Order: sequence, then C-alpha cells, then structure tokens
Amino acid sequence: MKRLSILLFSCLFCIGIIAQSRESVSILGDSYSTFEGYMTPSTNELWYYAKPGERTDVTDVSETWWHKFIKENGYKLCVNNSYSGATIGYYGYNGNDYTDRSFITRMNNLGCPDIIFIFGGTNDSWAKAPIGEYQYDNFRNDDFFTYRPALAYLLKSMKDRYVNVDIYFIINSGLSEEITASTIEICNHYGIKYIRLHDIDKKNGHPSIKGHAMIAEQIKERFR
Repeated sequence: MKRLSILLFSCLFCIGIIAQSRESVSILGDSYSTFEGYMTPSTNELWYYAKPGERTDVTDVSETWWHKFIKENGYKLCVNNSYSGATIGYYGYNGNDYTDRSFITRMNNLGCPDIIFIFGGTNDSWAKAPIGEYQYDNFRNDDFFTYRPALAYLLKSMKDRYVNVDIYFIINSGLSEEITASTIEICNHYGIKYIRLHDIDKKNGHPSIKGHAMIAEQIKERFR
C-alpha cells in the first residue's frame, strides 16, 4: 500500500511538472487575431465578435487561428495584443497617423511568453504605406512612417527585449509584392523565423472559419 501511494504521488508530481512546463504564446497582431473579450488591453478595436454578423462567419473564439493552434498543440495563452486596423509603423489609411495602434507602440506589452507570433503587414499593404529604404540603425521617429524602417525597428527592438523567446512573423497571403519581399528580407537580416501563408479562405478580406483553420494548420506545419 505504501509503495502504491509513493507511485501515485510520483505520477501526480510528474503530471504537475508537465502542466507547469507548457510553453506560453503571445500574439502581436491586427484584426486577423482579435476576438471579443480576449484582448489585452480590452480597449483594442476588434473585428471578430461573439455574435453573428454579415461580415464574418466566425462567432466563437475556438474558431480563431490562435486559439486553435494553442489548444490543439498543448500551449497556453499569455497575452493577445491585437488591434483591428493596426499597421506596423505609423502610416495608416488615408495617410492618417496610426502611432496609437501601431505594432511599434504595442510591442512592449506582451507579457513573458516563450513564443511570440507577430501577424502584421496586412494594413500596411492595404493602406499603401510608403515602403522606404532598408535601414537597420540610426532610427528617427519620421522613419516609422515608412514600412521597411518601421519593421526593422520593430524586430530589432523585440529581439532585444524578448531574450531567448522564439519569435515568428506570420506573412499574410495576398499582400503586395513589395511588402512581402521586404518582410522576408528584414526577417532574414535579424534571424527572425517567418511563416508565409498561402491560399487562405477569406470573407471581406478576413479569414473565415475555414481560413482560420488553414492558418492554424500552416503554422503547425512550421513546428514539425
């Protein structure tokens, strides 16, 4: 009986250690990664809500790419700091200043994760942000109104801040050639791993239920 008790305790202890050692995931994203009630901070603008609507068929958090990936692959959520309409840099739609929602502004608020997914560049492409020149140092505030310097500063800063964290940049399908090529070039410069999506099913430019499942699966393939 004593030996059985010791064995049972050991098993429970091991299970506890395994549960505690699950890696955590944070997301720095735009509308593609939002969902009502799951954003940090809660004031971030959303695209996906927990109610039926005409613009999307996604109405449950379990249908989002990040929730599916985390749940199906044994991770846990740390922080999801996603903001609908957000750009990497400061240049927004119609040339408006998007400093308040930019990835650069929000990049320091991701908690203490083991893995970070940066899912951006879509609004920069849609807003036709100036591409700029490749630049890797001597950044000034004005530089962040162009895509290449803004992304370079973002990735450099995040590598410095999130030491020993695995950072992945998710590149959306259907972006302009300049945005896609520039993102790959800058990721390679900083040694940031990237996942280039393809053939994602969308409704009103955003992933449908099917599209979110496709994103989760394509990310999963990168981890095999």
